[in-house]
Amino acid sequence: MDNDPATRTPPSNGRLWTDPREEDEAQPWLKPRKPIAPQPPLREPEDPDDGDDDRRRRIVRGGLLATLLILAVFGAGFLVNGVFGGSDAPQRATLPAIPGAAPADQRSRTVRAIYAAASPSVVSVRVNTGSGTASGTGFIIDAGGSDGTIVTNAHVVGSATTAEVHLDDKASAINARVVGKDESTDLAVLKVSRSDIAGRRALPLAESNDVQVGDLAIAIGYPFGLERTATAGIVSGIGRTINAPNNFQIDKVIQTDAPINPGNSGGPLLDSAGRVVGVNSQIATTTGGSVGIGFAIPSDTVRTVVPRLEGGGSIKRAYLGVGTQTAPASPGALVGSVVPSGPADAGGLQAGDIITSIDGRVVTSPDEVSSAIESRTPGDSVDIKVQRGGSTQTFHVKLGTRPSAAGGYTTSPTPGTP
Repeated sequence: MDNDPATRTPPSNGRLWTDPREEDEAQPWLKPRKPIAPQPPLREPEDPDDGDDDRRRRIVRGGLLATLLILAVFGAGFLVNGVFGGSDAPQRATLPAIPGAAPADQRSRTVRAIYAAASPSVVSVRVNTGSGTASGTGFIIDAGGSDGTIVTNAHVVGSATTAEVHLDDKASAINARVVGKDESTDLAVLKVSRSDIAGRRALPLAESNDVQVGDLAIAIGYPFGLERTATAGIVSGIGRTINAPNNFQIDKVIQTDAPINPGNSGGPLLDSAGRVVGVNSQIATTTGGSVGIGFAIPSDTVRTVVPRLEGGGSIKRAYLGVGTQTAPASPGALVGSVVPSGPADAGGLQAGDIITSIDGRVVTSPDEVSSAIESRTPGDSVDIKVQRGGSTQTFHVKLGTRPSAAGGYTTSPTPGTP
């Protein structure tokens, strides 16, 4: 649960090299001089045989004078344009744009526009824990029903049945009811009076399966109890796995480098169209603050879970009772642990088995075991094919109901706990 938490100025004594100096710094070559009386040109004694040489000398001297004149003209142009500011100076070479890249300020304009449109729908959530106040973020997902619906994290509301919602930084608190929460996905639903959120729009959900690494990601929330704050980055990874508050696994999580800190939990992660791609939930950190690795519950999970929580009912999930991990040498999911007396144990599965299919659906990773089980309901029976000791065996397993928290493994729980 989250706690409250160039322009350079030239020096005043700067001078151009043509600035006048004091008398002790006189530069006589810049001062006008008295005209010098013309003197007769010096001539060498004429030699009747060197006429061609004289002509060649005159041509060379003329060429040198013309060259000096051209240099003088260009030099004067440099002084006028470069030193005295007749045009922008200094001139800089224009760097070629990266093919397909947007103008330098387009990203900022996009972030500003999304913040302006979405921020009125992002709220501060505060909960009395009995020993203090916990705070987080939420966002309006439905403003058109008899009551307004707000989504936040389950770990923000904890065991509370009511919460305080602030629509704006200085606004008075609005009373909200916690109508449902699901620790397995770390989602919770609050209800407020429709009149309290009049004029606020619901934030639309994107298809999180369409999210790609490199997409723009914008987080809006209340980190450390500060007023509404926006941070921006990109989608850094997809298909991540994190542990829910009850230690079960949450799959298909979105990773972002948009800074997320305590207090951002429950707030929206938005795409470049201002749609919610995820609900900010956790960070990986060694300092207690953001190090650029944040995780958001995917919007496709929100779309599935929230309607079931709105009615106030709890979500019952099918349960196999194994901890799985990546198989070291072959496709499949290695069974690392089995819950004693759980469905898998009763069906004959053992630690060390490699699950290769469930009801004919090929399994190549732990995530695929989770997906296969989540699509079932408690009481369903499944055929699980495994590799054991160099042979292939099939076990018939009746699925149970997932307990409120993970536990009871024969070995330490491992990633991938369906």
